[in-house]
Amino acid sequence: MLSGIFCSNDTFKKYDFIIANIENASHGFGLTEKNYKDFKEYGINCMTCGNHIWDKKDIYNYIDTSDCLIRPINYPKGTKGVGSRIFDMGEFKIGVINVLGRVFMNLVDSQWEIVAEEIKRIKEITPIIVIDFHAEATAEKICFGRYCSEIGTSAFFGTHTHVQTADESIINNMGYITDAGFCGASDGVIGMEYSTSLSRFLTAIPERYEVAEGKTTQVNAVEVDIEVSTGKALAIKRILCSKNNIEEEKESEKEN
Repeated sequence: MLSGIFCSNDTFKKYDFIIANIENASHGFGLTEKNYKDFKEYGINCMTCGNHIWDKKDIYNYIDTSDCLIRPINYPKGTKGVGSRIFDMGEFKIGVINVLGRVFMNLVDSQWEIVAEEIKRIKEITPIIVIDFHAEATAEKICFGRYCSEIGTSAFFGTHTHVQTADESIINNMGYITDAGFCGASDGVIGMEYSTSLSRFLTAIPERYEVAEGKTTQVNAVEVDIEVSTGKALAIKRILCSKNNIEEEKESEKEN
């Protein structure tokens, strides 16, 4: 997710369309309605998610009425929310599909035929299609990403593992990265407190995770240039911003 912690609205304005995976936005688990409204105010155009979107129960109160939040398309029929949307941005339309992986994850419906059919449907309206594939296994991400590149996807971002990969590339005119990374404390363990994570590994006893509040905050993102008329990706770039919270607090104290 892009949290706005140190990415200002002016930064957002340089982009034509912003997608944020927000499934862990509310203290590490799920998304409250308040935080959902916050992200809309920040200027997020589309919010994607994953298996943790159901962790905050008030999601059921607003997911069906949201105009920018999508959940994985391969949940069983009848699941609340929608798995894709087409956004009309005036000068262009863009389709976004959210998908959940199956390897080392709780099993959902197979994504292959479902996504192929959805891409075919969206292609009748716009050539620009972006996929957020929320999955654990790199092999599944790479294989499914290449498959999607062959059937007309413009950009494919892997999410879920919280560690940004260094394999951004253009595959069959599609921008690809295995994992976009995460936003949070750099000195935690994928966003959670080191001490809690260490205790779980040393003792093998379940313990509640706490969100890390380290001295350094990072934002991972991916930037893709897409040709509007064809939907072809022209360039892709990884983004990593970081901020030393301790130094900023000291500067703030000096100013006051």
